[in-house]
Amino acid sequence: MPNFFKSFFSGKSDTPENEKQKNEQKKFEIFKYDGLRAQKMGRADYAVKCFIEALAIEEDFETMGYLSQLYIRIGEIEKARELLEKMIAKEPHLTETFLTLANVCYMQEDYKAMEEAASKAIAIEEGNAAAHFLLGKARKGQGDDLMTIAHLTKAITLKNDFIEARLMRAEALLQMHQYKETMEDIDAILSQNPDEETAILIRGKVKEAHNQQEEAENDYKQVIEINPFNEQAYLYLGQHFINQKKLSEAISLFDEAIELNPNFAEAYKERGRAKLLTGDKEGSIEDMKKALELNPQSEAKLNGKFDNIESKQETLPGIF
Repeated sequence: MPNFFKSFFSGKSDTPENEKQKNEQKKFEIFKYDGLRAQKMGRADYAVKCFIEALAIEEDFETMGYLSQLYIRIGEIEKARELLEKMIAKEPHLTETFLTLANVCYMQEDYKAMEEAASKAIAIEEGNAAAHFLLGKARKGQGDDLMTIAHLTKAITLKNDFIEARLMRAEALLQMHQYKETMEDIDAILSQNPDEETAILIRGKVKEAHNQQEEAENDYKQVIEINPFNEQAYLYLGQHFINQKKLSEAISLFDEAIELNPNFAEAYKERGRAKLLTGDKEGSIEDMKKALELNPQSEAKLNGKFDNIESKQETLPGIF
């Protein structure tokens, strides 16, 4: 009798189908929360397995989000993208999912898809500074400097202390030789964070462009003092030494950089260039071969005369 009243008032009965649903729900929750616990314990491999099992039972949006973030963390970018696209199909009005997808497309260097995802985020939330920043980043990836600057300017208008957007705008302005505007962004960044390494490096590039060689050198050295592992600072300072015909200083600097990171392909390449200019062709060939071994896509191509290397010796390297 009690079972009859329970089933009558609840509108349900303990049928085999109901029992099966309850068991499936229980299994789903076990897998989901085991996955979360494994993630907290640093067991990404086990967490992935748990989330996959949970999603095989129920396509739960929250669990999909956990798994997509985990895929990004472990470098399974294509799987993360597929999952994010499924999440968007389920919940197409969430800005955050489009922003995450835009970042994943950036990792894949798929700038058109990145632009599309960022644009959809803006359509949902026009005042989202991060979305405008990502759209600017996508335009930069497609080589459109003017639209890069336009979208970054919108992001900065919405969030005045958006350092990352200002840095990217400064880089684009520098590439266009708009030095005054570049320095306006750099000054704004350094007023917030005087030790911002990329900003100091860009300032050094502007000083080089204005033939303020000592000041540029000081900027590059300052970054190395702040962070002895900043590879870009070593490159800029070493290239600056080469342009100033300080070849022994350049070689010593690149020796130091390679000691810190034996896989630093660009340091081998630039040290090879400096050695060539000192007449050490054998040492130069060795370094260039190592650079190509570490980075087969390097611009440095070995040939009998090193024509492409010599032709660059008077050129100020760009920020990118």
